[in-house]
Amino acid sequence: MPISDAEAAVMETLWRREPLSAQEILDEVGAERGWQEGTVKSLLNRLLRKRAVKAVRDGRRYLYRPRISREQYVFGESKNLLDRLFGGRVAPLVAHFSEQRKLSRKDIAELRRLLEELDDE
Repeated sequence: MPISDAEAAVMETLWRREPLSAQEILDEVGAERGWQEGTVKSLLNRLLRKRAVKAVRDGRRYLYRPRISREQYVFGESKNLLDRLFGGRVAPLVAHFSEQRKLSRKDIAELRRLLEELDDE
């Protein structure tokens, strides 16, 4: 399911702490993003339609919880990026970053370690 950047900010808040009301979400991310209560409620409604969150009535308000884990979201976004830009292959992605000099020594060491682990399997 495609989740916009604004929706992802709401999801990140819910992944850190749940359940939360719309007001609590607004309190956490509203000021830095310039959002009003209506914006948060619109984003929550979109996420409800996408079945990314669920809502439970709590008195006069609703409490929201994620229906998908952050790991599921990251996997889907990563797969979408790889499929769209690199034909589903990881090697061209790594090559692109190495050509653009975006890999630090730490990144290279970590990639080597991961490759050694894969070779051992």
